[in-house]
Amino acid sequence: MFDTFEEDDLVAEVELVAQARYSQNNDADDTFDAEVISGQQPSAVQIPDGVRNFILYFYRNVLENNVYELHNVYDSSFNKLTDKYYAKQPWPEAEVISPLVNDDQVFLTLYRELYYRHIYARLTPTLEHRFRSYENYCDLFNYILNSEGPVNLELPNQWLWDIIDEFIYQFQSFSNYRDRLKNKTEEEIALLRDNPQIWSCYSVLNVLYSFIQKSRINEQLLVSKNGGDMMEAAGKYGARPLYKMLGYFSIIGLLRVHCLLGDYVLALKMMDNILLNKKAMFARVTACHVTTYYYVGFAYMMMRRYADAIKAFSTILSFIQRTKQYHSRSYQFDQIAKKGDQMYALLAVCIGLCPTRLDENIHSQLREKYGEQIAKMQKGDEGLSVFEELFSYACPKFIAATGRLDAVNKQRIDPHQNQLKIFKSDISNQIMLPTLRSFMKLYTSMGIDKLAKFLEIDAEELKTHLLVFKQKSRQYKWVSGDLLEGEYLPTSDLDFCLKQDVVHIAESKVGRRYGDWFLRNINRCEDIVANLEQK
Repeated sequence: MFDTFEEDDLVAEVELVAQARYSQNNDADDTFDAEVISGQQPSAVQIPDGVRNFILYFYRNVLENNVYELHNVYDSSFNKLTDKYYAKQPWPEAEVISPLVNDDQVFLTLYRELYYRHIYARLTPTLEHRFRSYENYCDLFNYILNSEGPVNLELPNQWLWDIIDEFIYQFQSFSNYRDRLKNKTEEEIALLRDNPQIWSCYSVLNVLYSFIQKSRINEQLLVSKNGGDMMEAAGKYGARPLYKMLGYFSIIGLLRVHCLLGDYVLALKMMDNILLNKKAMFARVTACHVTTYYYVGFAYMMMRRYADAIKAFSTILSFIQRTKQYHSRSYQFDQIAKKGDQMYALLAVCIGLCPTRLDENIHSQLREKYGEQIAKMQKGDEGLSVFEELFSYACPKFIAATGRLDAVNKQRIDPHQNQLKIFKSDISNQIMLPTLRSFMKLYTSMGIDKLAKFLEIDAEELKTHLLVFKQKSRQYKWVSGDLLEGEYLPTSDLDFCLKQDVVHIAESKVGRRYGDWFLRNINRCEDIVANLEQK
């Protein structure tokens, strides 16, 4: 569920467990007390007192594996200090704070992860930043994966998800940066060419699969899926929350990476052992919850399984709508809101291709945001540009699997344009269907020539469109089992047959259930009456 945040200052957060060490600063600048631990003054002079004491407290909780306090420090305090001191500049480099933390390399590696993430989020990373951030992730993952036995480190689930999520984001960002050769100097191009291993697709996939293998998370999920205890298949690494959650989040990460690479079947295959319900572990972290449904829905859409995509998008959008009040103070609120808006755009695309009745609240929000675009998508060839516009806005930033910089690759197809071309080729085949459907809903039978005249096309072309309509009105739809499984089921509310140049049309779906709508509005009416009586 969404995390809630109190509007206390940084001192109040720390005092919950550290009253003996820190005291509230009487200043109005919301900083920690300026106490200095003996023997650690030299580099502390270079940074504000509040930041220095925050780092000391942060370090102590990492050493003690105090996950509860680390969650507050990571999720709230770090972001408040960022807004106060480092909104337009980077945090102090790890070498500056090293004396404060006894040159603890594990903590400094974790700190660098936050340091570079802040640069990506608030500033503009240079090529050197991109290289160093990759090397820091390598150090962190080597420590976790290649140590003798499980490491003595525990981090909050939110941070563990953000590590995997940011790792993939920076890989995606670097891939897009590398492919834009237009404004790069010869020196930068040479540096990229000489370091093909930096942010390579192979190394990223290797890390994610390594976490899955090390944690035995698929084996654990399979046991749980069959009603057993996950610990039966955990092993010595999977029994530790650090490895278990990194392995689990790596599965979601691979769902995302394979979507970015355009392999939607493999993307959904990664989810074989994960059940999409409220009890799934991804629901513990809101950003992970939203990301999972976004990429599942997008993969379904690109596989032309529009009914399944609509179900995925509707489920998570309802969740965001119901719980919006709880995460409005989260530092990820803007990111979640943007992802939600993108999913509304994708939902509009899917509704344009596969008209479906939606939940009342989702339907009203969709009409408010994209009502005009939905209307245009029903107008034949005029709607093609709208489909393209919404897809370009809402799709992920695709990447190329290879990173070689040579003369041939300078002419290669842009990954985004390639996926857009695939999407448009499918849209162009059915762009006339909404108009055809709107005419067919007015009649129970209609001659081919008359219908062709309405559509301003010849009879033979109309027959082709009718065959396409018949084919598209049945989709491979998930019923049970893994996400790739399903059955061919009708998804249109119209059924028809063509006999002796006459189209016979019938409604194929039962009417809408109005019971819930009436009950909800009766309760609302009773609340209004009760409020009026109190006045």
